[in-house]
Amino acid sequence: QEVHSSLLHRARLKSLFKRIFVLLLIFVLCYGSIALVYATKTIYKVRHNYAIILETLSGKRLPITEVGWHLRLPIFTRLELEVPLMNQELHLGNSNEPQRIMSKGNVALWTSAMLTFRIKDLDRWGIENRSPQTLLQNDFDGIVKDVMQSESINELISDRVRIKEQIYRTLKDRPLNIGGLNLEEKYGVTVVSFVLRETSYGDKLAAASEDKKRRELIAEAENYAA
Repeated sequence: QEVHSSLLHRARLKSLFKRIFVLLLIFVLCYGSIALVYATKTIYKVRHNYAIILETLSGKRLPITEVGWHLRLPIFTRLELEVPLMNQELHLGNSNEPQRIMSKGNVALWTSAMLTFRIKDLDRWGIENRSPQTLLQNDFDGIVKDVMQSESINELISDRVRIKEQIYRTLKDRPLNIGGLNLEEKYGVTVVSFVLRETSYGDKLAAASEDKKRRELIAEAENYAA
């Protein structure tokens, strides 16, 4: 009787261990499957005010704009780009720090600027342009420098409002090349605003300007005393 009870107890333990092992195996397989799906982004989500550029095995690129969860084939397609559809900023020289620019008289000054834009044509932005952000950055930097380098140092410092508006109209309306597309048409964007954040002399020019002002004040005082 004792032997029979012991064998029965062992059989129950063995059955319990088997069930635990099967449950652990099922858990590991399910977790691994979920991790694999997440890692390969087989199931992906399009967020509000965002879009996804999906590239197929043949190289065709498709914009996905419907908000929600989507399913894709991991081998035959890949997620190339997530595109924000709200206002975005672009800094001169791709930096918050002031950039060195030469004025019309070959005098250096430091300036920082920011463009605000919004994508309105996803096909033009993400399908027709391979690296739209990089291309837009290069064109933006070139336009700003072209306008500012055509102005004298005094105009760049004292007439900031006019120059800011001139750059804005150039970014928005003027073709990049004669007979070509303007910035908005080339990239499918809307230029929302342009801001000149800072415009200043270099250290040497600033020191020379202060010295000149000091000499003028001294000369004026001497003439008044005389």
